[in-house]
Amino acid sequence: MESKLSIAEFRTRLKNNTEIGSLRAQLNLFRIFPRFGGKKLFYGLFDDKSFTLTINSTTSPTYFTIKGKYKNVNNILKVSYIVEPNSKFQLLWVRFSPVVFLIAMNVFFLFFGRGLRRASTIVSLFLLIIIFYSRWKEERKKKKLEQKFIRIFEIKR
Repeated sequence: MESKLSIAEFRTRLKNNTEIGSLRAQLNLFRIFPRFGGKKLFYGLFDDKSFTLTINSTTSPTYFTIKGKYKNVNNILKVSYIVEPNSKFQLLWVRFSPVVFLIAMNVFFLFFGRGLRRASTIVSLFLLIIIFYSRWKEERKKKKLEQKFIRIFEIKR
């Protein structure tokens, strides 16, 4: 894909919009974002040819990263990137833990709560809603990350 920016302006926007740090540390529970001062939109690493970015957020972290490379070809900036999960385990946990909880709760109600049919139905419906919501929310975060990247770096599809 192409960007409307020059390579110097692309690097400047990377520098101005990215808090530099390892993505492994950002997804760690002990990583604390600065609460005061200017907060940058992206978090990650970049150099003269490549970048690895994610959203810089304390309240709603995403498990997706944008990994890519950029180069100048005939005075046109070519950017190739991919949006992918940073950790397979975290993505699997978000997607499948509600399913495991649903099965566990139904097994519990099956063996120990024989007279609690209404409660098991309500809990099962609630967990089904959580399953669909968690999957929808992760896909929304992935699209939002890509849209912000495209908007800031003026990438043409």
